[in-house]
Amino acid sequence: MSFFGGLDVEHYDRQYSDRHLAKRIAEYFKPQVKRLAVVSVLVVVIAAVGAMLPILVSRIVDMLGDQPTVQVISLAGVGLLLIGFCIWSLNWVRRSLVVRSVGDVVLKLRTNAFKAAAEHDLSFYDQFSSGRIVSRITADTNDFGQLVVIVTDVTAQTFQTIILGVVLFRTEWHMALILFLFVPFIFYIALGFRAMARRVTKRGMQAMADVNAAIKETVSGISIAKNFRQEESIFETFDFSNQQSYHVNVQRGLVLSLIFPSLNALGGIFAAILVYVGGLSIEQGIVTAGAWYLFIMSLDQFFFPVLNLSAFWPQIQQGLAAAERAFALIDAKPNVIQIANLNPPRLKGLICFEHLHFRYKDKEPILTDFDMCLQPGENLALVGHTGAGKSSIAKLIVRFYEFQSGKLTIDGHDIRTLDLQAYRRQLGIVSQVPFLFSGTVADNIRYAKHDVSDDDMLEMAYRIGEGEWLETLPDSLHTEVGQRGNRLSMGQRQLVALMRVLVQKPAIFILDEATASIDPFTEWQIQQALNLILENATSILIAHRLSTVKAADRIVVMDKGAIIEEGDHNTLLLQDGHYANLYNTYFRHQSLAYVEQAREMIEGD
Repeated sequence: MSFFGGLDVEHYDRQYSDRHLAKRIAEYFKPQVKRLAVVSVLVVVIAAVGAMLPILVSRIVDMLGDQPTVQVISLAGVGLLLIGFCIWSLNWVRRSLVVRSVGDVVLKLRTNAFKAAAEHDLSFYDQFSSGRIVSRITADTNDFGQLVVIVTDVTAQTFQTIILGVVLFRTEWHMALILFLFVPFIFYIALGFRAMARRVTKRGMQAMADVNAAIKETVSGISIAKNFRQEESIFETFDFSNQQSYHVNVQRGLVLSLIFPSLNALGGIFAAILVYVGGLSIEQGIVTAGAWYLFIMSLDQFFFPVLNLSAFWPQIQQGLAAAERAFALIDAKPNVIQIANLNPPRLKGLICFEHLHFRYKDKEPILTDFDMCLQPGENLALVGHTGAGKSSIAKLIVRFYEFQSGKLTIDGHDIRTLDLQAYRRQLGIVSQVPFLFSGTVADNIRYAKHDVSDDDMLEMAYRIGEGEWLETLPDSLHTEVGQRGNRLSMGQRQLVALMRVLVQKPAIFILDEATASIDPFTEWQIQQALNLILENATSILIAHRLSTVKAADRIVVMDKGAIIEEGDHNTLLLQDGHYANLYNTYFRHQSLAYVEQAREMIEGD
């Protein structure tokens, strides 16, 4: 079990009791009551027909002993053929209904799991690997479906055992009692493996989730890995997870492989006892040869459900563990909690932080007793070194994270009282690395507003640099952007991302500018697109370009989560403080005066 130590367990995982788990699973099957009722009837019928098989054979043994005629043999053969055909037909109908019911349940469970994952806030994905979340939504829900199919099979066999038990008791109750006495021993041993099997199965699934996470991360970043010639390194990362999964599953296999052989050996001992007792009973004339044969033949069928349950114990425990993991994802409590669901009108954009405290982790404060207000329509630029808290302010405004204390209001309303969906429809966000989905440029622009027409998009596109950026694309709006937009330059991605916000007409706009080098013409086009958005929105600009900083109504300089300076560009330069230092370090080389001075120096040399 030492291999389990390195496995990651998400803190939202929980251990459900068998009773709670069964109740939760039953809720998913409520819409399938009619189908399951038919399945239940079929199970009883199949069990009754299946129980007839050893009874018929025992009667044939007695009849053959008295008068083995061709007629008797023919009737026996036809009877066995009919029983076999009935069992096959009824099982086909039963399985068809079960598969359809299970398919519907898995569809609902997978939908709920995906919906829960989609609704979790950004901090959830900062803590937990997306590969492991994908594993819960896909593999675990599928394993749960397999569990239900197996349980219905075992249930059918259990009914068959009950019917057969009644027949055996009526045939010869002395031998039946001996047979019934064996059952508690088998059940006791089978149940003894339950907790161990559930534990090792859950660990095996966690190990597989680690493998999925390693593969997903590797494939997503394959271009970076190749750029830095790290193919061997990413293989080692995958190999470590894969080897860990291998060792965990070997341990799991060793534990689970004890179950069926143990019970099978126990069943062999019971069979030997029954053969001995039955032989003595025949010799003394207590039972007939047919009745004795009925007990011997019924032994396998009587114990088969228990043995079958044991044989499928790994799959059953895997299904239960899968259900636990899927339910844990669905039940995981969000970090961002709304206390009301007010549907706001068109926002004016008055944003106020009042004595706000925020941290990502305990004992690592980001914002402490933070105060700041943005007026409606104001364009605010945030500048400062990495880690100053600029992006944290933006993430709090869009409710990606929950602050610990203090107050954040939008137009005078506590941000926690606003309906998140309605509120975010009035937000426009462009991240530092704009994300584009596979598809065309038009598809990505329409992501924010599905009903915008091509003509409207073209009209807006031609308001940015007279549309020259669009004309550089091979198929204009219908150009395929590739995975994550890799067929476009960084500047083109930013323009598409800005167009996506522009058609949305947001009341509040947040921009985390990319630091990638962009040619002056593209920068001019980006600034034009920004100006179109800024005309009608309150904006928070995490600025890395001089043009963006200078165009802001107010510049807020941050350091270690606090505001240390604020004002416009010229005022802050005259103060010769932190902003002036930032300007000389990061922004000055972008200015036209600096470029001309550098050119004069080169020409002078």
